[in-house]
Amino acid sequence: MKRSSLFLLIFLAGIMSLRAQLTYDQLGGKDKLNTITTAVPFLMIAPDARGGALGDAGVSTSPDANSMHWNPAKYAFVDKQMGFSLSFSPWLRKLVNDIYLGYLTGYYKIDDRQTVAMSLRYFSLGEILFTDEIGNPLNYYSPYEFALDGTYARKFSEKWSGGVAARFIYSNLTQGQFVGGSESSAGISVAADVSIYYQNDIEMGAIDGVFAWGLNISNIGTKISYSQTNIEKDFIPTNFRIGPSLKINIDEYNSMTFTLDINKLLVPTPPYYLRDENGPVTDTVTGELIIAKGMDPNVSVVQGMIQSWYDAPGGFSEEMREFSFAGGIEYWYNNIFSIRGGFFYEDKTKGNRKFFTLGAGLKYNVFGLDFAYLIPLEQHNPLENTLRFSLLFDFDAFKGQN
Repeated sequence: MKRSSLFLLIFLAGIMSLRAQLTYDQLGGKDKLNTITTAVPFLMIAPDARGGALGDAGVSTSPDANSMHWNPAKYAFVDKQMGFSLSFSPWLRKLVNDIYLGYLTGYYKIDDRQTVAMSLRYFSLGEILFTDEIGNPLNYYSPYEFALDGTYARKFSEKWSGGVAARFIYSNLTQGQFVGGSESSAGISVAADVSIYYQNDIEMGAIDGVFAWGLNISNIGTKISYSQTNIEKDFIPTNFRIGPSLKINIDEYNSMTFTLDINKLLVPTPPYYLRDENGPVTDTVTGELIIAKGMDPNVSVVQGMIQSWYDAPGGFSEEMREFSFAGGIEYWYNNIFSIRGGFFYEDKTKGNRKFFTLGAGLKYNVFGLDFAYLIPLEQHNPLENTLRFSLLFDFDAFKGQN
């Protein structure tokens, strides 16, 4: 089945390339390209403008309505009774105007120790023209994906909290079309997040502040398939995120926060496959590719999470290159106006995403508005030259006006 749209080419290369594994000899020496790919990568996109402006960091920043993506345990320390947020992120805006990520989330504080929250993440791939094998148009379709989340967060003490989240994932990319002679279907998965959060007031001479750190293992869930007849399923992006933050109250009106997130995908690393002059070598009995170095990636979810810490075929040095880093700085004036900046780093053999981010925030009575802008360094980014925004609504402030 051919698709006549550039959107679908990108979709196949970036979203549907579930089995795309670049071989180790495409780059020489220690810089062997070996990118890890998963299904439903939209789950890893920073959905809100505040986190997006901080270089895609947020595991230990101060709690807000958008804590679901970064660290659900932070909800236990939220200082409002109820709130929600609506975020919008254009995608590939330089090429099209109908691909976007929408994010709606809200929380309710049951009491001083317990908070519940829900979120809906919706990723639209725009309108795509499907054609038959000789190029005749069939119909226009609108592929989409969404994830529906629910979480419960609880304080264990005045400094510690924990959170668990459940997630339903639905990925309808081919609208039931026949691909390679087989009828495709929507991919469905369920997943969970497990997280902890710590915060403590500190004093540094005449200056006080808050030190915090968080940990979130997200998208621990079942594999996903886009065909009823396909016995091979693909991992979803189970991710390990950890990091600290430090907020310094400069004076009564000014504060600065410094934050860092460290990430690692907890899915198997593609091995190096045995090759000869004709390409990859297969086992004459099983018909499967022969692994020259590394470990078999076709394992269970739990086994994949465990072996992801030591299965890189390039050894310890490659394993270390699988960590990505996100850092940001946030300045607030009188808790009304903020300026943000950040940087994201990923090794060139593991995706090569490197970008700066900028943003601002404004709070006025009931509403808050955040903006984010991304500046890529090494390669084009789907979010470059676009403005992301989040609208936050504070129910406590609304009730205070009545």
